[in-house]
Amino acid sequence: MTRFHWTCESTDGAARAGTLHTAHGPVATPTFMPVGTVGTVKAMTMDAVRSTGAGIVLGNTYHLMLRPGAERVRALGGLHRFMDWPGPILTDSGGFQVMSLGALRRLDQDGVTFRSHIDGSEHRLTPERSTAIQHALDATITMCFDECPALPAPPEAIAASMRLSMRWAARSREAYVQREGYGQFGIVQGGTEPELRAESIKALTDVGFEGYAIGGLAVGEGQALMFATLEATTPLMPQDKPRYLMGVGTPDDLLGGVMRGVDMFDCVMPTRAGRTARAYTERGTLNLRNARHAADARPISPHCDCLACTRHGRAYLHHLFRANEILGPMLLTWHNIAYYQRLMRQMREAIGTGTLQSLADILRAGWEASDWTEDEMPQPAIPLAP
Repeated sequence: MTRFHWTCESTDGAARAGTLHTAHGPVATPTFMPVGTVGTVKAMTMDAVRSTGAGIVLGNTYHLMLRPGAERVRALGGLHRFMDWPGPILTDSGGFQVMSLGALRRLDQDGVTFRSHIDGSEHRLTPERSTAIQHALDATITMCFDECPALPAPPEAIAASMRLSMRWAARSREAYVQREGYGQFGIVQGGTEPELRAESIKALTDVGFEGYAIGGLAVGEGQALMFATLEATTPLMPQDKPRYLMGVGTPDDLLGGVMRGVDMFDCVMPTRAGRTARAYTERGTLNLRNARHAADARPISPHCDCLACTRHGRAYLHHLFRANEILGPMLLTWHNIAYYQRLMRQMREAIGTGTLQSLADILRAGWEASDWTEDEMPQPAIPLAP
């Protein structure tokens, strides 16, 4: 069996490129994890996800405990077999989803009692229960149970929440079952307060985890403040452990996170955008519902090798969305995940050659530019049926 660990292979400023070694295979970092909340990356087969180069996916404790249930997944061979993903899986603890339920949940020092958004049935999550559910799912990476307050919030409320999360982190660790090649991550909290972030890191490293996540960001504070918080946080985190920024984000968020020392990301943005006709490209975001694409035979991007770009033009994708055909969201989600994975590969390569800042300048100039002109972008070579 492979020992769960992360190895650094190159650096460029604060950015790191390396490999996460797990029981379910290696993952090149920096990496983006497609979100498979309920055991599926929305609108994609797992073969399609694999084709994009994704090395690890994310599932969610809250949703899977409600439907179909962790014990059923265990009985069916675990989440890897259940969803046809033999590679590594990280499971979010459910803390964020429970905290977002508002009036449907009740928080105390021991855990959270809440009502299902599906049928109103009552459930309870504690650090011990969340950890046990993730074990039953056979998560390669288990997240400790935490509270994630929305920002902005008073410093005293953020401090109280962070310290509760640290107590829950210690209980999550005590409940965690050590297995070769598996790991558990602690979650750094503290809002945008550097002193609270430092206190949280100290508490978590005293407990000891296989990796460390940064939670409580991208919850309303804005990108500039998120980046400033990362700059104050990542230098204090263990240098030999993977760092995961939870729930982030746009392509520019990923770039900024990598440049500030983050190794792992997840976000629903590329799949959600794919379902709403938005395509991420090297020239910003395209809305395929826009009438200007109705007669455009060109691919979304000349640099993409996904099925949407190699076999179809913008006009066809525009037609699918206007006709409310499910194939439109499927193809565009595939494209967006492929774009995110290509972006991560570009950053890994640039870190290895010490050219990340040059890549960042090129990427940001492209995102701010307009769409490709006819001269810049070749027509797709799509063979016609005889």
